[in-house]
Amino acid sequence: MKIGFCMLLWTGMVDDGHRPILEDLKATGYDGVEIPVMGGSPEDYAAIGRTLDDIGLERTAISILPTLEQNPLSDDPATRKAAVEYMRWALECTQSLGAVQIGGPLHQTLGHFTGSAPTSRERALAVDFHRAAGELAQARGVTIALEAVNRFECYFANTMDDLCAHVAAVNHKAITAMYDTFHANIEEADPIAAYTRNAAHVTHVHISENDRGVPGRGHIPFAQTFSALKHAGYDNWLTIEAFGRGLPELAAATKVWRDYAESPEAVYREGYTTIREGWDAA
Repeated sequence: MKIGFCMLLWTGMVDDGHRPILEDLKATGYDGVEIPVMGGSPEDYAAIGRTLDDIGLERTAISILPTLEQNPLSDDPATRKAAVEYMRWALECTQSLGAVQIGGPLHQTLGHFTGSAPTSRERALAVDFHRAAGELAQARGVTIALEAVNRFECYFANTMDDLCAHVAAVNHKAITAMYDTFHANIEEADPIAAYTRNAAHVTHVHISENDRGVPGRGHIPFAQTFSALKHAGYDNWLTIEAFGRGLPELAAATKVWRDYAESPEAVYREGYTTIREGWDAA
């Protein structure tokens, strides 16, 4: 198991100006960080990768499908093609970063709703999209971890059962699932069972408190979560994802209207202890 921290608490584009934060994450004990892939070029991410190598941090990547111009569920073939090209770019950046996995709600434009549940046509379009994305990812040595996201942020995949049924339909080894404790807390009748029955598809885990604040201060059942992960043989990343108001567009999309902790340091220092001690005790 490796412990990571998502840099979206501070920025959508990491650069050398974030080095003091990265160094303190390393000093706290983190094995690596999750780097947002939201803009820039592969060369930019290669530079970030060199900084991380110098500090001694491993890394994963995270992204979203940002606008309806890259909506893979669109009826417009040109828009669906643009979604594939967006994934090509994101995967090139991920490879340049030196990461072998990119995750996120990469199944629809975040925050977009049709007013209806996913149609059979949308599900078929998503399968086609992820098979194409899977081929691009596999060629670059990257795995995509799709994330089930709550009903207030997306409509395509809200539960782990829905997400993993889609992953099974895609049936590509580069297309996997992510489990996020925040979204599961909203959508799952039994969050632990939702993970356990879908564990075979899960390659990445987001550790996030029920209020998006400091892990361990809320009511997410972390002791039971860590026990279930260990029992299933999970041995990949446990990455803290916490949000603030530093990124207005992301704050709006994730409905963050207030500060959830007294400081970023409280989130990553106390959060690290929650994971380290919780995992060891599980």
